[in-house]
Amino acid sequence: MKIALYSLQAGKHTHTILNSLFSFKKKYGIKFFFEKEFEKLLNKDYRDIIDCNIFSTYKDLNNSFDLMITIGGDGTLLRSISFVRNLKIPIIGINTGKLGFLASLNQEFLKSKLEKIIQGNYKVENRTLLRVDFNNKKENNEFNIALNEISVSRKNTTSMIKIKTSLNEEFLNSYWADGLIVSTPTGSTGYSLSCGGPIMSPLSQTLALTPIAPHNLNARPISVKNGNSITITKADYKIMIAHLSDDNFYKTLRNKLLWGEDKRNF
Repeated sequence: MKIALYSLQAGKHTHTILNSLFSFKKKYGIKFFFEKEFEKLLNKDYRDIIDCNIFSTYKDLNNSFDLMITIGGDGTLLRSISFVRNLKIPIIGINTGKLGFLASLNQEFLKSKLEKIIQGNYKVENRTLLRVDFNNKKENNEFNIALNEISVSRKNTTSMIKIKTSLNEEFLNSYWADGLIVSTPTGSTGYSLSCGGPIMSPLSQTLALTPIAPHNLNARPISVKNGNSITITKADYKIMIAHLSDDNFYKTLRNKLLWGEDKRNF
């Protein structure tokens, strides 16, 4: 069994999680592979103990891997997609962050949950990805795929911007706003939600267009010159997000958004 491990941190919680994972190494014959930068963050003494294998790009992985496990929040899981891409490796996130819609595996009773995952007792959902292309080829990146959303927002101006939008090459609307978010169902609980967008079931085939009115200092837009054309399409492959069999999207919504806190429900 081959498992890839990815994280942006190496604190106390991370080491505890790794210890739990490595306790199953001999029992299940697991070969662990650490992302190169993650491995560098680990304490030297700890690195000597775990005797780990390394990967640094998606080219180092292949479809012989059984699982990618991320340790952190949703942002960590989102970053891991650039390593997995179209390899059809299920990704499961262990949440050490604040909210965790994607990294939904919490640390309560973690060891028993991890064993269930290693035994294959999990479900996989195929999540839609977005692909972005620019008419100016210089703007295109080597990896132009997004799981959550693609946003176009203003830069170096206090004025609203005009975003002329077409759907299937038919004119839809010209948005005057601070920007526009094109969100997948997975991303509907992220940036789009904070701007008033709808919550969508992650397995729906819907995309949401959400105009940006409030400012968001955490947004990291791609800089595009005025007049450029941006084409956003569904990617030709999907990402496999794994979760325990007794977890589901609606249960996560209730827990994270406190929908069950109304005292009339008790």
